[in-house]
Amino acid sequence: MLSALIWLPLLGAIVISCFPSTVSSRTVRSVSLVLAIVLLVWTIVIGSQFDLTATEMQFTELLPWLDTIGLNYSLGLDGLSLPLLFLNALLNVVAIAATDPDIPRSRFYYALIFVLNVGVAGAFLAQNLLLFFLFYEIEILPLYFLIAIWGGQKRGYAATKFLIYTAASGVLILAAFLGTVWFTGASSFAYDPGRSQLLPLGTQLLLLSGILLGFGIKTPFIPLHTWLPDAHVEASTPVSVLLAGVLLKLGTYGLLRFGLSMFLDAWAYLAPWLATWAAVGALYGACCAIAQQDMKKVVAYSSIAHMAFVLLATAATTRLSLIAAVAQMVSHGLISALLFLLVGVVYKKTGTRDVQVLRGLLNPERGLPLIGSLMILAAMASAGIPGMVGFIAEFMVFRSSFPIFPIQTLLCMVGTGLTAVYFLLMINRVFFGRLDAPFDKLPRVNWNDRIPALVLVAFILVLGLQPNWLVRWSESESGMLLTRMSMRTPPPVALTAKIEPARLLP
Repeated sequence: MLSALIWLPLLGAIVISCFPSTVSSRTVRSVSLVLAIVLLVWTIVIGSQFDLTATEMQFTELLPWLDTIGLNYSLGLDGLSLPLLFLNALLNVVAIAATDPDIPRSRFYYALIFVLNVGVAGAFLAQNLLLFFLFYEIEILPLYFLIAIWGGQKRGYAATKFLIYTAASGVLILAAFLGTVWFTGASSFAYDPGRSQLLPLGTQLLLLSGILLGFGIKTPFIPLHTWLPDAHVEASTPVSVLLAGVLLKLGTYGLLRFGLSMFLDAWAYLAPWLATWAAVGALYGACCAIAQQDMKKVVAYSSIAHMAFVLLATAATTRLSLIAAVAQMVSHGLISALLFLLVGVVYKKTGTRDVQVLRGLLNPERGLPLIGSLMILAAMASAGIPGMVGFIAEFMVFRSSFPIFPIQTLLCMVGTGLTAVYFLLMINRVFFGRLDAPFDKLPRVNWNDRIPALVLVAFILVLGLQPNWLVRWSESESGMLLTRMSMRTPPPVALTAKIEPARLLP
């Protein structure tokens, strides 16, 4: 069942790329949208059969592949990966639906979208360290081309910067994985959190540092974040939706799956520093967002601030905080995707995203009243207004983190308070005031622009009113992790490992 989520989009990418050149871009878009919806439905089918009480991996698949180097095709699903898998499938549909029907080089474009989907879904499902790394690296090239070909004026610079940063992230992660297998004496790269708990604390800290830096680039955390604003500004709207909504979650997912789960003692040792890192990131991202004049940069720095909340919750390491971390990832994915969609519509209709130029777009007769109303709703969701998914996610983060890290949590709460400041400043400048030329006769917003945004609004409201539909998936996984923490035996405090390295090659 899980392999279908990987091989079906890959097959779709191959078929779409082989379409004759005479096939119109609208036809290619329709076929791609149908395939994306099929993948979403299949993800829902898998979720309907998911056992909420199980503590082990479900729907597992294991196929021997390259035993000599410890690489096997091993897939599994649990409460940590299932919500993110659904988010990936949903935003893939939204991104394709929001794409211009007449986009140039449509076959290559949609093929890249599905290859990107392959990499993300495979990374969320992989139960082999080396297999995860392969899927993690797969998403680099399609995203590079999506920015470099269909991006803005400085797309080459932004795409190259993204490529360099992500390649460095992959090197650090691979080094940490290789070190884990080497020091534990394992004969394969199979995901086994219990193995690394036997390592000395010094070795755990060394390996965890590589994972923190590698996934910290992907998330991104400051000062590893500089590629993100450039990538968002130059990327097209659908690519920004996927980048903010899904790709950044690979970073926080990696921290939970391979950082916290594999190095519990080292994580506990570094937890106060990680919480402080999160507080600094939340305040820095919020302050930078206030100073921006480009609407896309405002949303980009908002993402940096809100992803820091995930790090805060993960550092607290309580059952509620781990559930809150997953909820915050899904919440941010939905809200940031909606914000980028709305900013994209504004840019499409006005030709600019400059908050110093735009005025009065909420005008009910000649402006963009629906887009302005949805933007206000999205800003409220991001600021944590009750009744929306952003509130329940952030409330759980702060409620679970405050008893452990009160000062860092208070600083992050100041950061979420600043969310209302920079979004209200942007909305006041762009949507209120007098609508003057050249924006007094804007073209109407068609349904291709409305429907994707309305779908995201529905999920934001429904999950805000029924948060149990979101948080229940990860309850058993968080409980199992805390059980392992309570039963673990502290490792010897040493700077290096005493275990004989394994020989993977005969």
